[in-house]
Amino acid sequence: MFEPRRRTGRRPATLREEALELRRRYRGVLEIRSRIPIRDHHILNLVYLPPAALAPVDEIRLNREAVYDLTVKSNLVAIVTDGSAVLGLGDIGPQAALPVMEGKAVLFQSLGAVEAFPICIAERDPQRIVDIVAAIAPSFGGINLEDISAPRCFEIEAALKERLDLPVFHDDQHGTAVVVLAALINAFRLRGTPLSEAKIVINGAGAAGIATAKLLLVYGVGDLILCDRLGPIYREREAGMNRYKMEIARLTNKAGARASLAEALEGTDVFIGLSSPDILTPEMIRSMAPNPIIFALANPDPEIHPDLALEAGALAVATGRSDFPNQVNNSLAFPGIFRGALDVQARDINDAMKLAAAEAIAALVPERELSPRFIIPDSLDLKVPPAVAAAVARAAIETGVARVTVDPEEIAARTRELLYEDTRR
Repeated sequence: MFEPRRRTGRRPATLREEALELRRRYRGVLEIRSRIPIRDHHILNLVYLPPAALAPVDEIRLNREAVYDLTVKSNLVAIVTDGSAVLGLGDIGPQAALPVMEGKAVLFQSLGAVEAFPICIAERDPQRIVDIVAAIAPSFGGINLEDISAPRCFEIEAALKERLDLPVFHDDQHGTAVVVLAALINAFRLRGTPLSEAKIVINGAGAAGIATAKLLLVYGVGDLILCDRLGPIYREREAGMNRYKMEIARLTNKAGARASLAEALEGTDVFIGLSSPDILTPEMIRSMAPNPIIFALANPDPEIHPDLALEAGALAVATGRSDFPNQVNNSLAFPGIFRGALDVQARDINDAMKLAAAEAIAALVPERELSPRFIIPDSLDLKVPPAVAAAVARAAIETGVARVTVDPEEIAARTRELLYEDTRR
């Protein structure tokens, strides 16, 4: 059995030192354990030796769907990265990305009771990544794409969704979009105006920005402008465009704004920053509609400091950081989304499932507690994963992508049981 190394004599002086000491002591944060330890020959025969151990093989050979009942596939997710767009670090490669993917796996387990394992690929060609993931997919019940740079991430996800009959979810895109939508739903409950009538500017046209724009359009937001480093994206623009920006240009920017972020923001209701630090000024916020909503989500440094945004007239401010109120954190979404998708053996994670997840997250902020400092649940709120899992499972069943029908309330109850069992260990 694994034994952690002894602590060093000197106590870590900084969080950086403590993070390194923790991982050195445990040599990573993941392990693989057998659910059925082999303690005698009877169990050995059942688990590994013919003829008894071949019984599940025959079952799966005759009925391929039996693999979900008889193997780990039903609760195992591959966290796939090439290390090309990791957190705020950028292109650090697959090996340096491994600690981040380990952390992601811990969140899957801790917040969704989902087994997940890092698959860090030393490959950059999108088609070869697709081939590699498709080749190993039989072992997994779902694929979580992570920290893959845009626009390659769009191509990889689309190709895998086409080839695989199981959930494929790029968390940097869709996890972000789900939690942003959840926070916006509550911000507009607080504001007392319909989200469907909101004028929104998103700054940042990478994976998260484009996915967020698409999900907001599906939800019914009517007027949205997407900006990048060159300003608003519009149909006739040629500089800095790719086919994904061209696609979103056909769906957004109804007024044809062209000049700059500052001009695009005039009279709008919402700023969503998925870009870089300090690009939003108090003057820009003052030019927006009364009681604007500011989501400054760049990490670790937001597009504007929350205090400055509030002083400039913002009704509510969200960031990606845990040391400010209203943290928009993907961990509110992906554990419950995969829990629900896995429990109904979903073939896909579609828009209906994402919208259901966002609405479930938003609903966990009670009306009596809703305030400018509380529009989104805490990222470690254990009420969130069961609610999201149930909502996602229900949407999967209703839209016909579930292989099996399970009562969503049973899924919620089982998720709660698994999570609270884990906290008592």
